Amino acid sequence: MLYVSQIINRPVFDVRGEPIAVINDVIVKYGEEEHPPVIGLVARYRRRNFFMPSRDFKDLSLNGAKMISAILDLTPFERRDGEVLLGKDVLDNQLIDVDGKRVVRVNDVQLIETGDKWRVTGADVSLRGFVRRLMPKGFYGSDRPVEVIDWADVGYLATDTATVTVQLKSSKDKLSRLHPVEIAQLAESLSPIHRTEVVESLDDEIAADTLEEMSTEAQARILEDMDEERAADILEEMSPDDAVDVLDEMDDEKSEQLFALMEDDERADVAELMAFEHDTAGGLMTTEFVTFPRSLTVGEAIRSLREMAETPNMIYYMYVVEEADKWKICGLISLRSLILADPTKRLEEVMRTEFRFAHPSETAESVAQTIAEYNLLALPVIDDEGDIAGIVTVDDAMEILLPKNLQRRLPRLFG
Repeated sequence: MLYVSQIINRPVFDVRGEPIAVINDVIVKYGEEEHPPVIGLVARYRRRNFFMPSRDFKDLSLNGAKMISAILDLTPFERRDGEVLLGKDVLDNQLIDVDGKRVVRVNDVQLIETGDKWRVTGADVSLRGFVRRLMPKGFYGSDRPVEVIDWADVGYLATDTATVTVQLKSSKDKLSRLHPVEIAQLAESLSPIHRTEVVESLDDEIAADTLEEMSTEAQARILEDMDEERAADILEEMSPDDAVDVLDEMDDEKSEQLFALMEDDERADVAELMAFEHDTAGGLMTTEFVTFPRSLTVGEAIRSLREMAETPNMIYYMYVVEEADKWKICGLISLRSLILADPTKRLEEVMRTEFRFAHPSETAESVAQTIAEYNLLALPVIDDEGDIAGIVTVDDAMEILLPKNLQRRLPRLFG
């Protein structure tokens, strides 16, 4: 086992054992392997950095490396796609530890020889790793414990090189194991550019869920920095009310570009909400809700729920309308009541006909107060014609009532 700090600046010996160059860095190739292989060294000879492939040296150790060939190729080193320099790109940079759910600083990189290859096996994030780099070669006086993160648990490495894109392709599944709340919290510990890269690495649905856990300002900055087509795809996956908020946070030109790139159905949902003032029930509501005609039986309604291609995040209440494909509301029923009801009864027999609701022009603060006062999980918004226009959910209401410093602690109940 070796650490990168132990071999950088160590000599490269020729076949006769004479030092002829110095190890400047260690190169690994990123791909599908969880522990990427060392493919070579960057060595320095008289101010010239050149590439030495793994096949050309042996006996990599604390003493350095020994050449196998008598011929030294001094062609200047040029980084290729997918290559990462462990010294330049990894040391002192941040990474996301998926298993520990934290962002840590890399103080050293652990290498282990497996068969005929050296592989990156871990990141030393302990103080001892930092001390190891400061002390003279061969000094091991510290008895502090070593904390090495298995490289298989590295979900993201914050570097300033283009190779990070390659790494993110292989680490996407690792980040996706985390809850969007956790991804958002970790991403916000990184710089803005790396925060964007983390979101870009996720599937559209998970990226949307992650963005919804961030502040509107952060959402806007991230989407503005992304490819426009990709940003529009993620906006389509967001709740319409959240999409409206983030578009409103952007500059007008960017907002119009992304809005125009959205698919027709999602764009129509967002456009519908854009017509309302931000601090009203209409501006606070979402158009993601479930309606059933009053003539449907309980059993048919449950079957329809199961067969829905996509269901809203919030389906605690179902809203009963006069006719199919119409919006005239006549009652509501909770999911619990629906499940417990006689499956042969019609919805009009089991629904509640008296319920609290809001008008689209009602103030957002008044809506939030109603939700809090009556302990509701959602409040329907009904227009002058008696049609249901949307619903306001409790998490959006609480963001209005809670102080700013407590809003981020509020769990998203319907994610």
